[in-house]
Amino acid sequence: MNTQQIIDLEQQYVLGVYGRPPMVFASGEGATLTDADGKSYLDCVSGIAVNALGYGDPDMKAAIMEVVESGVYHVSNLYHTAPHARLAQKLCEHSFADKVHYCLTGADANEGAFKFARRYAYDKDYEEKYCILAFSDAFHGRLFGSLAATPRSKYQDPFKPLMPGVRFALYNDLDSARELVDERVCAIIVEPIQGEGGVNVATPEFLKGLRELADEYDAMLIFDEVQCGMGRTGSLWGYQSIVGDEVAPDIMTLAKSLAGGLPIGAICMNQKVADMIHPGDHASTFAGSPLTTNVACTVLDRIAQPEFLASVRTKGDHLRDLLAELNSPHITEIRGRGLITGVEMDIDVTPVVDQGYEQGLLTVSAGTNILRYVPPFIITEDELEQAVKITGNILQGL
Repeated sequence: MNTQQIIDLEQQYVLGVYGRPPMVFASGEGATLTDADGKSYLDCVSGIAVNALGYGDPDMKAAIMEVVESGVYHVSNLYHTAPHARLAQKLCEHSFADKVHYCLTGADANEGAFKFARRYAYDKDYEEKYCILAFSDAFHGRLFGSLAATPRSKYQDPFKPLMPGVRFALYNDLDSARELVDERVCAIIVEPIQGEGGVNVATPEFLKGLRELADEYDAMLIFDEVQCGMGRTGSLWGYQSIVGDEVAPDIMTLAKSLAGGLPIGAICMNQKVADMIHPGDHASTFAGSPLTTNVACTVLDRIAQPEFLASVRTKGDHLRDLLAELNSPHITEIRGRGLITGVEMDIDVTPVVDQGYEQGLLTVSAGTNILRYVPPFIITEDELEQAVKITGNILQGL
């Protein structure tokens, strides 16, 4: 089948909830994707901050083949498997967490985190303690609970009424949060670095203040690290790039890069939360499969290496320096940590993304006027220079 035949087939049979560009990817290596017509694209999207180790990684392939050769891809959560246990151990040893619960997606992880926070309040006999504090420009997913905590009318309005009890304060405004937290709040959820909301970085004071608020009202502090976690910032966890280990959440949600491209999510929690969760409180048929957890063990081992994280920091700094050197009148701000970078512009960035396709570059927006770079961690500095050169050429023509 050629490219147009594949697109026609998709449009006939696949529900049209995505606006896809007119190419079909057929192969990939490193930080490069190749379409069915043989054209190559330098990838600064990595499956929306997922493919941390890029394409064709031999360690990931070996981890996949190890499970394939065993013949056991899935047994459900009725039974034990070794990869499932090993990954939980690694996640706990590399974080604040005492326990891990597996799921399938980032939205799924946030839904579970909300349930765990409400379960904690229920077991503590707190009456009417079910509200959740979220923040402006947040994105926590598109399921009913996670969507309720994502303050975007174009996403929410067609599906109302959503889960009740969500309040919204201003991101990076601690006074705004204080005004909305009371004894009815069971959880505070925040992205240490907002991805879809524009690559907005929390201040140290903001995260520290939220920790104090959560402690004062015995609410769960949830860090949504679905996009900014797993090394994306050059620290293993996004919040560590802001406050180090001075602050830790009660719950941290992960997905995206965790298995380098295979679907997995995780809810990491301290013992205080874990003690309140009981058999039957939450479940998932497919979560924590031997295949995804075995691959995730390999991905985590690679990313957690200090020299690997240092390379992410170095590349991220280089990328932002290169973008600043463009000196484009359209660029109003460049922000980010590690290999999550947002370029705010005074124009709609859709033409920049679209023209990138023509010139062999994949980027993605984060809102109307912010161009986002979330490349694979293994991208080279030369490739970053190539990506910025293409971006500069596009901007000169706008």
